[in-house]
Amino acid sequence: MKERTLAAVIDNIPEVTAFIEEQLEALDCPMKAQLQIDVAVDELFTNIAHYAYPDKTGSATVQFDDDEGAHTVSITCIDSGIPFDPLKKADPDVTLAAEEREVGGLGIFMVKKSMDNVTYRFENGHNILTIQKRIG
Repeated sequence: MKERTLAAVIDNIPEVTAFIEEQLEALDCPMKAQLQIDVAVDELFTNIAHYAYPDKTGSATVQFDDDEGAHTVSITCIDSGIPFDPLKKADPDVTLAAEEREVGGLGIFMVKKSMDNVTYRFENGHNILTIQKRIG
């Protein structure tokens, strides 16, 4: 497993993306899966940067692991901010026009739809959200 820990600020999204892309390219990940993973990681890190630490800047750890036998990658985002399970939020009604929908929730909805598995747990004071994607 490889990981990076950095300040949970929007300005660090390019560094997180570069880290993930480096790992995916080493695995010859298909471009479609790589783009889906990039969007998901961007959404998750953005949410941490915006909401986990409302009164301060905290840190976030992004872990990358792969299972060569299953052709699956797992990316885990860990922060010690406000406990929040984004998977408990109801999916937005995408049949409604954008102006008729409630604000929020579309990003995590896209993550859930584009990944093969998404899990959340709160453990030892940490939010731990993991996405998994089959890449081969």
